[in-house]
Amino acid sequence: MKFPQSTRIFTGRLDPAPWLTVFFLLIIFLLLAGLVYTPGVRVQLPDAVGLPGTDKPTVAVALAQNGQLFFENQLIEPAQLKKRLQTVAQKSPESVVLIIRADKAARHESVLDLVLLAREIGITEVLVATLPRPFEPTKPAPSTR
Repeated sequence: MKFPQSTRIFTGRLDPAPWLTVFFLLIIFLLLAGLVYTPGVRVQLPDAVGLPGTDKPTVAVALAQNGQLFFENQLIEPAQLKKRLQTVAQKSPESVVLIIRADKAARHESVLDLVLLAREIGITEVLVATLPRPFEPTKPAPSTR
């Protein structure tokens, strides 16, 4: 079909109302997204590269910098934690993996206490949660020519 040469794709005034609406909705979304409460204990995890995860049922315990333990977002004593982990391990048909979300400033002794507690219960696999490091490309080796 041949169109006459005088036909233009866009003629008329560009209406700013739809653009302003989208812009204001975007601003509202960005402002409110920062105010969303994320449940749990704020823990600064250490960085690590290339560590495997697990596909087995998991139970997470958070260890704060000051040594406090949190299970299911509640402060818990080690004796209570042992009972709760025993209950979870007995209910699971396959072996449970304990994930320790330890703050990077937490004492190693506290982490080892959790590992020993898990072994007493019969949990044989314990993982320490980490954050993946950002990808850093390797630099090429300098040439010797």
